[in-house]
Amino acid sequence: MSEDVVVRPAKRGVKSVRLVRDAEATQQQILDAAEQEFSRHGLNGARMSAIAKRAQVTSATIHYYFENKESLYKAVLQRPVDEVQASLGQLNFDNLPAVEALKQIIRIAIANEAKNPQRQMLWFQEASQNQGAYFKECNVLGLHEHLLRVLERGVVEGCFRPLKPFLALTHILSVCMFYFTVHENWKHLTPEVDRLSLEMIEEHTEEAIAFILAAVRRTQG
Repeated sequence: MSEDVVVRPAKRGVKSVRLVRDAEATQQQILDAAEQEFSRHGLNGARMSAIAKRAQVTSATIHYYFENKESLYKAVLQRPVDEVQASLGQLNFDNLPAVEALKQIIRIAIANEAKNPQRQMLWFQEASQNQGAYFKECNVLGLHEHLLRVLERGVVEGCFRPLKPFLALTHILSVCMFYFTVHENWKHLTPEVDRLSLEMIEEHTEEAIAFILAAVRRTQG
């Protein structure tokens, strides 16, 4: 007598998890492609068809997840803020001396930009085309609170000279980020140097730390 073969359907929960993962992966593909397009052309010049082609999805798929170009643009701007916030949130800077906390923040900032060097052009396009209209919705100040608190604490503890924290924050970010803003221009000056290599990024990081600490530390005597 032959035995009946029982085919059991896949568990609904397993299928649901797979669908969620597929949806998340698709959204990340779209965001990656959109970030490249918006970095090159800004909101005004970016084309949804180009984003769809780069992401290897249909335009209808993009509209399904993000509704329209403006909504997609907002999501692209918000993503780097959320990513850095998640990295900073894993560390308790209050338990570190102010100097060490500042070093950690500099390392995180540069490492994040090194992974996504096009993002400086994304922010430049936003400032140039929209005068920060969408930037102001990204809660960037919430992101910078970590550095502001470290600077304020360092002044109170006497290891940093008296300084204006928000101006100091602006100068510190400039030291860290401008390296990536000018990369596309400077690569032609010394084409034999790969400024985005691990070795060069580490050199930039160490020099940035030394430069910034020399600027903010209280001098003796």
